Amino acid sequence: MKFREETWVPKTKLGKMVQEGQITSLEEVFASGLPLKEALIIDTLLPELVDEVLDINMVQRMTDSGRRVKFRATVVVGNNDGYVGVGVGKDVQVGSAIKKAISDAKLNLIPVKRGCGSWECGCQQQHSVPFEVKGKAGSATVTLKPAPQGLGIAAGETAKKVLTLAGIKDVWTETSGKTRTTLNFAKATYEALKQTAIMRR
Repeated sequence: MKFREETWVPKTKLGKMVQEGQITSLEEVFASGLPLKEALIIDTLLPELVDEVLDINMVQRMTDSGRRVKFRATVVVGNNDGYVGVGVGKDVQVGSAIKKAISDAKLNLIPVKRGCGSWECGCQQQHSVPFEVKGKAGSATVTLKPAPQGLGIAAGETAKKVLTLAGIKDVWTETSGKTRTTLNFAKATYEALKQTAIMRR
């Protein structure tokens, strides 16, 4: 599902630098240290980005004027090659909630460092995580461990979608806590992937 703006007028310094061609890659965006506040920066630099809806929930809230119902969408975006983001959006309409979630996921895009950290493989190709990483969100904890080529993604459906869009092809996973909550499961997987970009000493 794609939502695109027809014309883009950058509102931030980073957006203007991208539109003017001073920044031409996501590596330069992350290296600049400038905050990423416009989803269209991602659309411009990574047009092959794919998005997938993980979950849609109905959220009810009591107010002075009565009960208000909104939809909460959880979305993952990625290019299947080293970039992934998870986002959440709420709105009274499902379509608008998904659109907000996609935009949020783009703003949460992170680089994922891949490698072959498995002693069983040692192929030096970028098909798994380079070392064991752990992520936590709410009560859900996800641990990702390097796996040999051909194993595939040994994970639950939610984590599998996040890992696939990040470009991970083989990985062992361990989970604990309430992984039935799609949002926390997805965020915990995302947080674990975020750790791959932090160099170990």
